[in-house]
Amino acid sequence: MVNGGVLISQDLSCAGQVSLAIALPILGACGLKPTVLPTAILSTHTGGFGDNTYLDLSDEMKLIFQHWHQVNLEFNALYLGYQGKKALEFWLNNFEQIKLKNNLVLIDPAMADHGKMYRGLDQDYVRQMRQLIHRATIITPNLTEAAFLLGKEKQENTLAVAQSLARELQEHFSVPNVIITGISLTNEKIAEVGVTQAESWSLIQPKQAGSFFGTGDIFASAFLASVMRHNSLKDSCSIAADFVAQAIINTPKQDPRLGPNYAAGLPNLVKQLKQRG
Repeated sequence: MVNGGVLISQDLSCAGQVSLAIALPILGACGLKPTVLPTAILSTHTGGFGDNTYLDLSDEMKLIFQHWHQVNLEFNALYLGYQGKKALEFWLNNFEQIKLKNNLVLIDPAMADHGKMYRGLDQDYVRQMRQLIHRATIITPNLTEAAFLLGKEKQENTLAVAQSLARELQEHFSVPNVIITGISLTNEKIAEVGVTQAESWSLIQPKQAGSFFGTGDIFASAFLASVMRHNSLKDSCSIAADFVAQAIINTPKQDPRLGPNYAAGLPNLVKQLKQRG
């Protein structure tokens, strides 16, 4: 059996730091030997650059999977982010074929924000995502995604609402651990809520100035790196939130579509994980 480390399956946007362009360097810097299964290649992400190109790789994903089976490749964890329609269908049809050494499956159902679906996605995508998250051990939706997964409209940005949604997700989809991220409480405060089989909790941080694409991907990647260093989910959530905040602080004024400067904080993240893990 060949150990492939953490398997990341997301799209690759050639411009604009989101998805695989963020997850791969963060998990690699944290020493987790990432392997990638790209779902698509885009000229840019779909957040405000206009009519981006989109090359679907779902057929190639099947061929890659076949080769991995030939070489007996297994993984310590699976991390699924933004998929797209055909890649989501691929995972629904092939999930059971993945060889996981540990039962750690993080799904970030990246499909909506601010009360709206991402461009190109629809309610059929939501229905399929509901099927997929049954396979997760941890999910990290934002508040909009949590509501849509449960068939609800956009909800109030409060801790009580987030905790209620997290419990419903846990019970309805049999997901052991639910983390709701990026809850904008006020202009000065942002929060995360966690519901696990053992406990529930919330964390509140100062809200940094500026709004950037890719912060959810930064959070989920740093969170997974911390979990795999044997930190608790609550501590991992705190570490990831601090990492996102520092990335925003480290970013000079620039086009928010390009994402924050997470790379400047990587040495500190790696040091922190070594000290705790």
